[in-house]
Amino acid sequence: MKLPPLKALPVFEAVARLNSFSLAAEELAVSQSAVSHQIKQLETYLGEKLFWRSGRTLRLTDEGRQYLEAVGSALLQIERASEQLLGREESRLRLSVFSSFAVRWLVPRLPGLQRLHPGIDLALEMSSENPVLSDRVADCFITIHRDSPAYSYELLYVERLFPVCSQDYWQKIRRELGRDTETVAAADPAMTPDEVAGFPLLSTHSIFDKSAGDWEAWYRTVERKIPEGTRIQHFSHMLLALEAARFHQGIALTNDYMLSTRTDSADFVRLPCHAVVTGDRFYFAWKTSRRRERGIQLLRRWLVDEAIAGGLRGGAAGSG
Repeated sequence: MKLPPLKALPVFEAVARLNSFSLAAEELAVSQSAVSHQIKQLETYLGEKLFWRSGRTLRLTDEGRQYLEAVGSALLQIERASEQLLGREESRLRLSVFSSFAVRWLVPRLPGLQRLHPGIDLALEMSSENPVLSDRVADCFITIHRDSPAYSYELLYVERLFPVCSQDYWQKIRRELGRDTETVAAADPAMTPDEVAGFPLLSTHSIFDKSAGDWEAWYRTVERKIPEGTRIQHFSHMLLALEAARFHQGIALTNDYMLSTRTDSADFVRLPCHAVVTGDRFYFAWKTSRRRERGIQLLRRWLVDEAIAGGLRGGAAGSG
């Protein structure tokens, strides 16, 4: 078995992660010259440059990025295997998750995870819309993309959007539509798309990456366009649009997980209207090579059970 200079591998991982020779030296408690020596030794062995250096700028070469992906994962697996044999299997896990899913669905449920699996030390990492699936970013992910063949995926939720407003604003809508005289027990008739357009629409840009894209999709479901003259207020994120709706500013499109846990969900009324399926599917993703790690599998099973119990997902298997 021909191996590279093993002492240089943790040094390479630290420099690449911190993007700095000096910070890596500080973390590893060695001199900066010792770090430089180890990187040079590794580059000589591999016959490839791992970093581009230009003044104070440092970045990985293409070969360095490819090498980091493999080396970082291998070092992490060595650490996990050693902890198991030493009896330190606390399962420290970094979960990368969308802010809205974390705030509205996951965080309120975490006490249940801690009670059921006290050995899991879970750290949440806020992710962008398209997080890079990599051990450098997190140990596991909640993502809407299945674009890495190195990962396995378990379905949690198929997104649909439906209109909501605050309880007070619903009473305003009913008054303006002449429905305030109906009895409490009577079911409200469905609102037409034209009736909905008579009130301010709160739009989330990030869902379809375009202004009013969410409401355009909602009207397109019934083969309509947003009526001319409709007042639309724009927000970058669904959390903001939902908060505006909670403070009686209009009608927002939201999804199931945004209203499934928080105590303030009772502040909202789901309007008697149709829903639109966005096409986004939320998955729990983990590296296939780490499928035997107990912490990842415990977290996967807990997330699926919670998604089923909360009505986000049916009981059928959803792994990919």
